[in-house]
Amino acid sequence: MNQHKPIEQEQVKCEVCLKEIPAAEAAHSETEDYVAHFCGLECYQQWQTKQASTETDRP
Repeated sequence: MNQHKPIEQEQVKCEVCLKEIPAAEAAHSETEDYVAHFCGLECYQQWQTKQASTETDRP
């Protein structure tokens, strides 16, 4: 009998809520130094808002 092992999917953490999600299902944004992953549109929008406020706080 040939048993098939389930293929383990690469997991990444959402940049905002840190929920682990399959890399293939993650939304991502390429930033200056790295790729950020998001579990959904809501977390992505929260991250964008935080990034925008951080940029306006810089001298």
